[in-house]
Amino acid sequence: MTRTETAEATRQALVRAASELLDQGGPDAVTLRAVGARAGVSRGAPYGHFENKEHLLAQLAINAWNSLADDVEHLRANLGSTSDIRLERAILALIDVARRRPHRYALMFSVPADTPAAVEAAGRLEGVFLALVADMVGESDAPRYGALLMSSAHGIAGMELSGHLAKDTWQVSVEQLVHMLIDAIRQGAP
Repeated sequence: MTRTETAEATRQALVRAASELLDQGGPDAVTLRAVGARAGVSRGAPYGHFENKEHLLAQLAINAWNSLADDVEHLRANLGSTSDIRLERAILALIDVARRRPHRYALMFSVPADTPAAVEAAGRLEGVFLALVADMVGESDAPRYGALLMSSAHGIAGMELSGHLAKDTWQVSVEQLVHMLIDAIRQGAP
């Protein structure tokens, strides 16, 4: 194994360890010392790969954006489904990140929007998502419908995470809400 390969393997081990700590205890659980210990590397190794904790957390957010973009690209490539079904699944994929990894989801929306790598990763997801929306409503209407869908998905996820979207109160599930959004857009789209 070359030095470059060893360094990359260490970096990936650190990122995995940080992801696990984040999922288990939130951002406060992610310290460079704890990440190094969990990854089984020297105490100073994390500092050789990440400037500080914020840099490491930004990397986790970037990875989450890119992973979600990969999923949405895969959904868009599935031409066996209609455009509205692909779009519905993409929105549910975003909400699923919030359900399965709430700390990671919160991190995705808390990393400063001017961090260049985060801008690129979030932009990649936005581009694929807008392409899915355009498949359904056309390119000229995609930005406004995309903004409506993304902000609605974020609101739905937040309400569900906080417990304010109780099914017995609102008598609707997350999946039903997303379906209603897509249906309303399908009916209102040109």
